[in-house]
Amino acid sequence: MPTKLLAGLDVLVVEDESLLRKQITAHLESLGADVTGAGTLQAARQSLKAFGFDLVLLDVNLPDGRGTSLLEAKEFGPNCGVIVMTAEGGVTGAVEAMRLGALDYLVKPFDVAELPLVIARARKSKQAARLDEHRRQSEGGESLFFGASLAAVQQQLDKIIAADRRVREQLPPVLIEGETGTGKTTIARWLHQQGPRADRPLVEVNCPALPETLAESELFGHERGAFTDARTARMGLFEAADGGTLFLDELPSLSAGLQAKVLKAIEDHRIRRLGGTREIPIDVRVIAATNKNLKELVSAGLFREDLYHRLDLFRVQIPPLRLRGDDVLNLAELLLERLCRRHRVPLKAIGPEGRRRLASYPWPGNVRELAHELERAVVFEDGAELNFGNLHGAVSTPMPPAEDGWFNPNFRFPDQGFDLERAIRRLIEHALQQTGNNVSAAARVLGVTRDYLRYRLAEQKPAGDREDNSADS
Repeated sequence: MPTKLLAGLDVLVVEDESLLRKQITAHLESLGADVTGAGTLQAARQSLKAFGFDLVLLDVNLPDGRGTSLLEAKEFGPNCGVIVMTAEGGVTGAVEAMRLGALDYLVKPFDVAELPLVIARARKSKQAARLDEHRRQSEGGESLFFGASLAAVQQQLDKIIAADRRVREQLPPVLIEGETGTGKTTIARWLHQQGPRADRPLVEVNCPALPETLAESELFGHERGAFTDARTARMGLFEAADGGTLFLDELPSLSAGLQAKVLKAIEDHRIRRLGGTREIPIDVRVIAATNKNLKELVSAGLFREDLYHRLDLFRVQIPPLRLRGDDVLNLAELLLERLCRRHRVPLKAIGPEGRRRLASYPWPGNVRELAHELERAVVFEDGAELNFGNLHGAVSTPMPPAEDGWFNPNFRFPDQGFDLERAIRRLIEHALQQTGNNVSAAARVLGVTRDYLRYRLAEQKPAGDREDNSADS
């Protein structure tokens, strides 16, 4: 068994037979565990009061009582796993211990070489319990829909999955950028589910929801006594995600100090609990997401530059819904089908007026807003067709079929002025999204020359980074 499976593990061995206790202690210490021995109930209670343990190997029959009395009295912390040890014929006692909360049992005599496997099972159970505690905060999410407008995104995701399957261990981090509601969480889940770690934990963390005073403990865990209310040791979410994926949503909201700790965890594959001195090995794929421009945050001193460069190896940029063209309607129909099924109502059609409204609305809340508007319509609109009368700002009249029919006649220029250059950049971005980043095709749909479009693209790139790598055909 790899040493790292027991490294950083605090174990209490409660066994009255001195020779067996020493054998177990020596074997576990050789595998990296920190082991304390106790030969009586009284000694075990003293150790439990003085120290926090991740795991206890507990003999059922002790000179001053039954080990199961510790389980009955709930003298182990909520994050401490217990494995009972019993002599032949004592299986009934072991079963009773399991009923009281023990994770597993061993029948004596046993080979100490069995211990790592039993402990590994117990640690998985403990990990699962910690994940269950956290999962209620990370349920739900939007369905991932790949249309023509996300072709470039899908290609990037496929490259990441292919690289993951080659590497498998110590996977590099992924950075997902996109406006609020574009589906960053859904992309993170898809990456995990399609990759080689699909059967391992996926832990989702909403970083802005972590109070500054508790964020370090939540992410990295803490030892008993690390702060006033730390009555027991607690596993952090990095540990809970060991072997799997940790999704850090809106990572820039973490303090600079915590950003440094996240960077160290990514680079060293080790973490240290708050109040602890031992480093715990981890193998966690980190996926970070943000609705902000990280380069601008780095320039403003609001995000660590070293962490940005570490995250920027695999970057996925999700376009806003307003730039996804006809995919808005295709996505709406897919979401509508699922909503009707969830609410157990007949499938409703989107009427011509509703389709015009959906296509012309700017969707500042992106996919999340679209899903909410669809659900509102399913619940409150009567009739077989949906028309979305609550979408204020949507164009409710057909667009004229003239050459300039793309223009919204209801648009008004803002009093403070209009940024024409930004509008041109958005048109170019939209054309590239529609054509899968093909410069020649984008130039055709925009009605400009390829040289003109190359010139505009070069202008948009930072100095020193103006080499054109776009697909051409």
